Amino acid sequence: MSGKKSKYGIPVGVVAALLYAAIVLCTSPSHAAMSFAKKGCLDCHKKFVTQYLGMKDVHPVVKEQKCEECHLRHGIVPKLLLKESGNALCLKCHPKDKIGMNKANVHSALKNGSCTLCHSPHASQSARLLKGDGNQVCYQCHKKELFEKKVVHQALSRDGCKACHVAHSSDQKNLLAQAEPKLCLSCHDSKGAGFKKAHGGYPVEKARCTVCHNPHSSEKPKLLKGSVHDPVQSASCDGCHNAPAADNPFGVTQKGSELCYQCHDATKLKMGGSVEHAPFSGGDCLSCHNPHTSEFSKLTVRDGNALCIGCHKEKGAGMTAPHAAVTKGKGCLSCHKPHAAGKKLLVAQGADLCYGCHAKVKESQSMSDVHFPFAEGDCTSCHNPHGSNIHGMVKARMDTVCYGCHSDKESAFKKNHTHAPVLNGNCVACHAPHASPQGALLRAPADDLCAKCHAKLMEQETGGSNHAPFKRKNCLGCHDSHASNTPGMLAKKQETLCLSCHLDIEKGLKGKGSKHAPLMNGGECTKCHNPHKSKLNRLLLAPSPDLCLTCHKQIKDKMGKETPHQPAQKDCTTCHRPHYSAEGSLLAEPVRTTCSECHDLKSEQFGKDHLNINPEGINCVSCHNPHASKDSKFFKDTLHPPFAARTCDDCHIVEKR
Repeated sequence: MSGKKSKYGIPVGVVAALLYAAIVLCTSPSHAAMSFAKKGCLDCHKKFVTQYLGMKDVHPVVKEQKCEECHLRHGIVPKLLLKESGNALCLKCHPKDKIGMNKANVHSALKNGSCTLCHSPHASQSARLLKGDGNQVCYQCHKKELFEKKVVHQALSRDGCKACHVAHSSDQKNLLAQAEPKLCLSCHDSKGAGFKKAHGGYPVEKARCTVCHNPHSSEKPKLLKGSVHDPVQSASCDGCHNAPAADNPFGVTQKGSELCYQCHDATKLKMGGSVEHAPFSGGDCLSCHNPHTSEFSKLTVRDGNALCIGCHKEKGAGMTAPHAAVTKGKGCLSCHKPHAAGKKLLVAQGADLCYGCHAKVKESQSMSDVHFPFAEGDCTSCHNPHGSNIHGMVKARMDTVCYGCHSDKESAFKKNHTHAPVLNGNCVACHAPHASPQGALLRAPADDLCAKCHAKLMEQETGGSNHAPFKRKNCLGCHDSHASNTPGMLAKKQETLCLSCHLDIEKGLKGKGSKHAPLMNGGECTKCHNPHKSKLNRLLLAPSPDLCLTCHKQIKDKMGKETPHQPAQKDCTTCHRPHYSAEGSLLAEPVRTTCSECHDLKSEQFGKDHLNINPEGINCVSCHNPHASKDSKFFKDTLHPPFAARTCDDCHIVEKR
């Protein structure tokens, strides 16, 4: 390139081109967007675009990308945040009166704030943003099989649910578009010959069609309900009603049950029962039966137990221990007759009713020990026949039921130490509620019964010592099985209980001399002995001297700090008795005799050390500590100075012999 150059030596043409390019780049729209443009929701939510924006029906706010009409901007936090909860968000744009929430009957989904049960909030392949086409949306909550039986209402199969129902709300019950029979007659010609013939010429166009017909589907022809009264089935309406041309064609020809007894024999209905069900005796057949049709067997107005609970509402409460006879099979009719029977309309009386199902329980009556109420067949003295919130259908907490008869036990068991099953009201942990081959209705022999919970404790010690009653598994020889005021639930205080077998110790304690404190302080035998078993002989908790030093702490401290006397360090029982002694301090022998076991009182050295004082006049423990001392000769801590200096002759006259 040639031509005029700038003062920096660059051709002027090149400089001009660079300046032009810079101006163009700085002022172009793309550069401005990269610096300041706001990012939209769909710039990140690419999958949302793919999933929804191509659907047939897109929510307008979605189509206009006004996401923040419903959502709070969440930035980089991946969390869905709606501006309102439930239907409140929808009602901002869809006022209540516009969607019919001001009408008498509102669809439960709408009333409960669940618009999205039926509608997709963003887009749908179905019209009105519905989650499915036709009846499929409705079948999300309403059981499909009830609407697709053998015979389906043509209106339903042709136009779906909306043929008769309004989606959101209606002034009519069941969200009907019109009231019965007007709704039905919008399709069915009540003046047609077929219509009149089918209804025996009765002016049914003035009555509710759903009294006899299922408006959706049925297993019966002409959409009649599942259970049809014979006169209805045969169009013999005049069997019960006045003539079709009468002034009151729907009036009945007889009052109350007299109308029914034209066909139904009251005696047969009673089946020999002497106690009649109140509606039956009152002639109020219609309190239980529908005279035309019903979806339930025997033309009942409600299904199964629901019919009974309609009057006996207290029996409808849910229970954690329901009676299977009530909740399964025939329900209430498992035990009761509907029209008449014996007492309480029961199909059988007393335990015979229960034994119909509980035959094995009945067999236990042959056992040697039978619980009195069970023997008398009085099952309801303990059980609620309709169910209970207590295991075993017991009428109340187990101990409350038991104390109902065993009232003396309630106070007898209120003691300082109570067996856990008794405390928890679990009497049946040990006792069979009906019968047992063991005495006292025990579930097992007493010893085996204890082992069910205390198996580990009841393992015998091998190589050590086992208490004789424990070895024989005679738990009740020492313990009260229910409660006691003595720790360990002992049947008696230790001083009485232990000495009742250890008579030699009891005799020894009555003699003169010294007694070990634990034995004299209420019989604290278990301070030294394990009442069940031990790895040591004599059921000792620990070997001597460790066991003794747990109480004799001063001696322990002294032996730890000073030079211990060898016998004391080895075994306390070298010098002492454990329970009682004729000597003081539980010594096995008099002091001098005890000391002479190790020290030769007749030796020359002993005589020299003791100034040849006659040993018979010496009390060793007057000068020596038998357990430990800082002195090599085990002298006591405090000594008379001349004695400590071994200058006895300062005070005493030493006679030469």
